[in-house]
Amino acid sequence: MSVMEKVNEATEPGTVKATSNEPVNTESNESAPTMASHIKYISLGILVLQTTSLVLTMRYSRTLKEEGPQYLPSTAVVAAEVLKIMACILLVYKENNYNLRSVKRVLHDEIINKLMDTLKLAIPSGIYTLQNNLLYVALSNLDAATYQVTYQLKILTTALFSVSMLQKKLTKHQWVSLLILMAGVALVQWPADSSKTHNKEVSTGSGFVGLMAVITACFSSGFAGVYFEKILKETKQSLWIRNIQLGLFGWIFGLMGVFIYDGERVSKGGFFQGYNNLTWTVVVLQALGGLVVATVIKYADNILKSFAASISIILSTLISYFWLKDFVPTSVFFAGALLVIAATFLYGYVPKPSANPIKA
Repeated sequence: MSVMEKVNEATEPGTVKATSNEPVNTESNESAPTMASHIKYISLGILVLQTTSLVLTMRYSRTLKEEGPQYLPSTAVVAAEVLKIMACILLVYKENNYNLRSVKRVLHDEIINKLMDTLKLAIPSGIYTLQNNLLYVALSNLDAATYQVTYQLKILTTALFSVSMLQKKLTKHQWVSLLILMAGVALVQWPADSSKTHNKEVSTGSGFVGLMAVITACFSSGFAGVYFEKILKETKQSLWIRNIQLGLFGWIFGLMGVFIYDGERVSKGGFFQGYNNLTWTVVVLQALGGLVVATVIKYADNILKSFAASISIILSTLISYFWLKDFVPTSVFFAGALLVIAATFLYGYVPKPSANPIKA
């Protein structure tokens, strides 16, 4: 449901309640669409800002050459989970009228007393933790523009898992959009002429490693997202409580990853080695960005989300070329990016129901 429909539902009953002897409040009727439009554009701006800023700052932080050790991505994932838990607890505190006793009771009832419901979130939380680590690997090896376009494959994986796990039925134009999406991503990943890309030495690592990291992250994102949606449909709990549960498991799994893969380096250089203002910016964006998107996403219809993804791809391409200088766009890349953007719009397109719908 679009925000326009939601605002109309909220405002129309109040304005149509006037009896035949009372004047109808036309100002409210006229202002409702205007307010809805403002909210939609604000939501679009927030979605674009969060998506683009996280990718670009993460990429910049992984390629920035500074003296001393570089920060460990595994510790940044843990720090983001802790920050997310703290933010969600504050939001629950606000929901309970700033009453600490009520917050304690709610957390105990929803997390400890409903232990089985809490344990169900261990699976998506573990996968999300893996995904967050993979994003650091991907952006250490791929420029932001290529990453942004390739990561749209999560639309494909989410659709496939939705069909298999939730028995969701896709329309013909959605299946066509998925084929266009795969073709677009294939073009973006098409090997470029080495003579035209000699100045991409700024990029570090392996493009193949980055591509494998993105593809794995897309599959993990699709599965975890659909699994989480299935859980949300089975139980009724606050969004913030759910994020606290996810964060607790994410914190545990994240710490396990730190000590398994980076334990020796942590023991020598410390947990926060290599951290600077840019690193903390990445951590904050990763922790709070998702919560902000979760808050505004209810105001964003499919077309708006498609616009956000498209604008983010364009901005990432421009900034990667002009500012980060780690990306040289080719005609093949542009063709692939346009296909991906078109597929994103086509997949989110909801046709108006006809007067005599034809059953497939």
